[in-house]
Amino acid sequence: MRNSKVHASNRRTRSSLPIIILVSLCCFFYVLGAWQKSGTGRGDSIALRITKETDCTTLPNLYFETHHNRGDTTLTTVRVFEPCEEQYTDYTPCQDPSRAMRLPKENMVYTERHCPSEQEKLRCLIPAPKGYVAPFPWPKSRDFVPYKNVPYKSLTVDEAVQNSVQFDGDVFKFPGGGSMFPQGADAYIDELATVVPIKDGTIRTALDTGCGVASFGAYLLMKNVLTMSFAPRDSHEAQVQFALERGVPAVIGVLGTMKLPYPSRSFDMAHCSHCLVPWTLNEGVYMMEVDRVLRPGGYWILSGRPVNWRQNYQAWKRPREELEEEFRRIQSLAELLCWEKKYEKGDIIIWQKIASSSECNRRKDKSIWMCASSDSDNVWYKKMEACITPYSEEETRPLKPFPDRLFAVPPRVSLGQVQGVTPESYQKDSMLWRKHVNAYRRINKLIGSGRYRNMMDMNAGLGSFAAAIHSPNLWVMNVVPIASERNTLGVIYERGLIGIYHDWCEAFSTYPRTYDLIHGSGLFSLYQHKCEMEDILLEMDRILRPEGAVILRDHADLLNQVRKIVSGMRWKTKMLDHEDGPLVPEKILICVKEYWVGTGGDSIL
Repeated sequence: MRNSKVHASNRRTRSSLPIIILVSLCCFFYVLGAWQKSGTGRGDSIALRITKETDCTTLPNLYFETHHNRGDTTLTTVRVFEPCEEQYTDYTPCQDPSRAMRLPKENMVYTERHCPSEQEKLRCLIPAPKGYVAPFPWPKSRDFVPYKNVPYKSLTVDEAVQNSVQFDGDVFKFPGGGSMFPQGADAYIDELATVVPIKDGTIRTALDTGCGVASFGAYLLMKNVLTMSFAPRDSHEAQVQFALERGVPAVIGVLGTMKLPYPSRSFDMAHCSHCLVPWTLNEGVYMMEVDRVLRPGGYWILSGRPVNWRQNYQAWKRPREELEEEFRRIQSLAELLCWEKKYEKGDIIIWQKIASSSECNRRKDKSIWMCASSDSDNVWYKKMEACITPYSEEETRPLKPFPDRLFAVPPRVSLGQVQGVTPESYQKDSMLWRKHVNAYRRINKLIGSGRYRNMMDMNAGLGSFAAAIHSPNLWVMNVVPIASERNTLGVIYERGLIGIYHDWCEAFSTYPRTYDLIHGSGLFSLYQHKCEMEDILLEMDRILRPEGAVILRDHADLLNQVRKIVSGMRWKTKMLDHEDGPLVPEKILICVKEYWVGTGGDSIL
């Protein structure tokens, strides 16, 4: 009898514990949701409210397990990271203008990546500007950006005649114009669509060189085309920053001396609108690099100088003969690359890359230099070469129209070009990430609400996180670390997604506060003993918006180290068990970055 009473008491204790934990979990995410959507009262009247309520439904088998918090007693020794000086509000470590001024101007070397040494690294928190608010939700963000988020008016003066950006009270307005489409990107895209199959899902991934404020990419999103836009950090210092504030994918980048950080045969379409790239210099290496990343059958669109030079040479203030020769050489290079001219009218010319390499008679000419490297995707910090990247007939297989290609087996997988990945393991990976993403949605109800527009997967694998979370209201920058054992970025592009190569021991090529949600699975296991965890987390803090979210999956010991570091970075954290229960070694860490701004504005310390 006595034993039965003890057992009954134990059962009551055990049965009440899950209820207490569930209620605590519910309350945490209620506060998280209310906090993130409110802007904590700091000027969020500019931005629309995302949702009125936060549903407290959570996964019944997820617990905040105190037995995973080994080392919590050491939190008293946490290093507190101080704010950087306000001059670093828009600091881009590897594209720092102050460093660029000391570098060679030839071939745009000064605008390429040049990262600080260990001694030069800032180990402080980049402040948001005074008055910073949550961006407008998509699609309103396409047309309006709060002035306080990107307080630079110079672009509105420099590009006033282009109708690309205007300042109006406390917001910037983006009418959709550009240097070659002052009447609007919609009309420009409609003209391109008379030749390029933009509307039927054949064209899904695009590359925009010298993107400006990325109106071309912004309006292509309405056609279900995902564009990787890039521009250097130059005198128009806020171009890429404006693009990302608008909710449009973009990175800081340039055609200089280094290969673009994308795999071969990635893009269905490439575009240059008055991008001022000297296409014919250095033996045509820039056009050859575009050819490398363009899929067989893909399109290259050139508008602006030197197209239509007969009509515009006086306006461009360039000698007629010089422009004529430049245009002639571009056309000769296009012929060498076996690009077929499909359209030429006014200021626009369109070529299509021939789909079959065997049909390219020019490539049978032994005098043409074909690239010797057997790995055309090995591009990180590799010099561009004046050679043509070969491809086999097998690699010319057409992709399914989007969205069918999102879950179809990519050609690189079916051809066995990714070590250790089979069609079966690819399908299994897709199913696993559907399960993970469904769990994320139940944990954080703001996912899918429109609150998180710009997302990043720091260790993207096969791109299955991005595929599972796919929605017109968000996009994912899929990062394949160079430390990865398998090069999977080509697979990601064949799924109709976008991404980039990167080394997380260095800063990413973007401005501060450009991502709403950052995801990383196995990231710290991958970079263990390669570089400091602290440096990676400080970089995550730099690129994450105030009140942005982070979701990490990894071993409990590593995630506890992360918790300790970010507790000194003004992040709130909670550790969760794996969806399959506490016996699974992999855990989930949910983080939220607090709202705070530089001195002189309201700040949560």
